[in-house]
Order: sequence, then structure tokens, then C-alpha cells
Amino acid sequence: MTAHRSTRRWVGLATAAALTATLAACAPGAQQGSGDATGATAEEIAAALQEESSITVWGWAPQLEPIVEAFEEKYPQIDVKLENVGTGNDHYTKLQNAIKAGTGAPDVAQVEYYALPQFALSDAFVDLTDFGAGELEDDYTASTWGSVAIGGGIYALPQDSGPMAMFYRADVFERHGIEVPTTWDEYIAAAEKIHAADPNAYITNDIGDAGFTTSMIWQAGGQPYRVDGENVTIDFADEGSTKWADTWNRLVQNDLVAPVPSWSDEWFQALGDGSIATLVIGAWMPANLESGAPDGAGEWRVAPMPSYDGSPAAAENGGGGDAVLQQSENKLVAYGFLEFLNGPEGAAIHAANGGFPSTLADLESDEFLGYESEYFGGQQINEVLVQAAKDVVPGWQYLPFQTYANSIFGDTVGQAYASKGDLNEGLAAWQEASTDYGNEQGFTVEND
Repeated sequence: MTAHRSTRRWVGLATAAALTATLAACAPGAQQGSGDATGATAEEIAAALQEESSITVWGWAPQLEPIVEAFEEKYPQIDVKLENVGTGNDHYTKLQNAIKAGTGAPDVAQVEYYALPQFALSDAFVDLTDFGAGELEDDYTASTWGSVAIGGGIYALPQDSGPMAMFYRADVFERHGIEVPTTWDEYIAAAEKIHAADPNAYITNDIGDAGFTTSMIWQAGGQPYRVDGENVTIDFADEGSTKWADTWNRLVQNDLVAPVPSWSDEWFQALGDGSIATLVIGAWMPANLESGAPDGAGEWRVAPMPSYDGSPAAAENGGGGDAVLQQSENKLVAYGFLEFLNGPEGAAIHAANGGFPSTLADLESDEFLGYESEYFGGQQINEVLVQAAKDVVPGWQYLPFQTYANSIFGDTVGQAYASKGDLNEGLAAWQEASTDYGNEQGFTVEND
């Protein structure tokens, strides 16, 4: 979702043992919860919202609090208990434990797009199709809708999105006489020039991150994950994966990326003083720069992320939606809350509080597009970010056990980063370990 320091650092902190225990319940054939929902008409949902009841919502996005307040004001008979049970692995472990136990799950849960398939393939979440969710497809960006529409069902409504762009320090590029790069070759040339002029300055940082890696492969046109029910293919030797690894090798192996962990104090300091000159990251980043790197105010700008041939191409990085749990005994109200949360009223509140929406109406509004950011030197940054949402390369899929796969990234691809070795070899190791795990969990995993 909208990223904050506490919500973006979890990848790599999870232990494989904990995830093995909690994700096994999502293997093919696992059945949890109180049974299939039968759906409801719009009239039945509207009537339920006028009757006294309550729902529990698990989520961490700061925008949820004002949205809940607005919902309760509109529907005073409904009490919404908003609980932050943790972020990242803490959230998903508690959610999965409640699902497995058959009791204690919330009515509604916030779920990042990459984690959604592991729940969608089990009976954990309600298929929202019979509640009328299918009629909402045209309200959302294609990439976010594609992330919640899984295996013929709809398992969440999109809340926010993270189309990628390049955030860059205009002062650094001007100082060194460097044009803003539009291709990755130009980006590497800029990296070389910046680091040669100042050995303590880098074009970006990267010590290895699963979410960044998959997003970059996505932008390169790679499709390393292909999922058809229980049948999974993992292929990190496909053209897009290799294209990214060969390109990024040139940065990592030549010490052109800062060995600084993202979301650390050192990272924010470098963003503030310009010793890290760019970030290729999701559209939720502006609020984090403003709060975490105030010394960079007025110097940052936004441009489309470089591509391999200079033509527009982007990917998603972060973002997620909200699902109704099968355990819920108040599914009509839970779904009504989802439609408010991720419909026109909630989306407007979300955007007004620093979120990057997935609803087309908000992305295309004159107010949103015309917003001039003082931090970004008065630039209308949303024009660039909204175009990035339109340029997301189609066809990406995540694994039905992506949470586990991300947890072992540091032991596989991360080792290639640490040794400045070949990232292709790191991807091969990641593929092998992920394949073994998937087969152990009851999937049929093959490699092309």
C-alpha cells in the first residue's frame, strides 16, 4: 500500500520456517473458513448497511482511519473496529493463523497484490463476483484489476497502486551536465559520470530486494511466473529476466550502486543531501521523501522510468487491495465497506491523505493531475505518475507462494549482490529454491 518506512522493510526479515508453517495451509485443496459466500444483491447490501452491526478490519495504511470515520458518519448503525496487527510478514502470519484455526480472522483484511494469490487459491477469501464486483472492473486501472482477478474470481477490490517512475535530483544532474536518462544504457552512463565525479555519490542504492527485482523484471517484459491453478512455471532464464540481470550486473559489479539499505537513516540522509541521485520506485514515494528527506525539498523531480529502447514501459511496485474473509459472519456489510473504501468516496479520501489511487476517476481528475508539489519544485508530478500507470506492461503474475519466495531472496539473489557476482546465477538459485518449496506444498512446479 502507500509505503512508509515500517511497511516496506519487512521483506527479508521473515524466516523461512515461520512462512513454511503458515503458508502450507494455502496449498491446493486446503479449505478454511465458514464456507462459500452466496453473494447478495445491491439492495440487500444497502439494507444491511442500515441495520445495527459491526465489522473488524485489519490493515496498516494510514489512510484507513479517516476513511473509516467517513464510513461510520455515513452509516451510523455500523461500528468498524480498525486494527493494525502488524505489517508485512507479521500481518500475513496472523491472518493465516486465524484462517487455519477457523476462528479469529477479521471481516476485512488489507492485502498487498503480491500476497493475494496465496489466499485466493484457498478458500480463505470470498469470491466477490456474486456481490456485483465484476461490474466495477472499468473503475480501476488494468494492472490493479488484474492483480485482484485471479483464476476466474475476484478476491479483493483494489485500493492503491504503485506504478513505477524515476525520482531524481535535478540539481545533481544539472551540476554534472547530465541529461535525464530515458534508456537504461543512458542511466548506466549517468551512474558512471556521477560516481567518477564524486566517489561518495551514486545514482541509486541497491543491496538486493525481492519486490524491486520482480518489478524490474516485469518492466523488462519478463514473465518468470506463470500460474494455472495448481500448475506453476518458474523461469528466470526468460528474455526479460535475463535482460534485467545483464543490465543490472553492470551497476552492481562496477560498484555503481550505493551499498545502503533502503529505509535506513543513512538512506534518508543520502536522499536529502543528494549523494543518492535517483530512486526507481512506486508512485507512493513522494510522501516518504517529504517526511524522510526534508533537506531535499525543491531539488527532486519525477520522470518516466528508463526503458530498454526508450519507449514507455513501467511496472507496479507495491500497492494492494482489501478482501472479505470467508470467516466473516457479516459479509454483506463487509462488502459494503469495501465498496465505500475503494469507491469514489474512499478513494478521494485516500488520495487526499497521500495515497496513490487505483481508481481511474481519481487518476484522471483535473485536481489530481494539476497538483503542484512544492517539494518537487512545483512540478505537477501526478501527470508523470498517472502516465506511468497507463504504461504498465501487461501480463504479470505472482506465485501462489510469493510471500515465501520473497523471504528466501536474500539467501539466493542476495548472495550474488553481496559477492558482486552474476545476478543471473542468483536468479537461478532463487528459481531452484522456490521450485522445491512449491512442489513440497503440493503444487506442480516446472521450469522452462
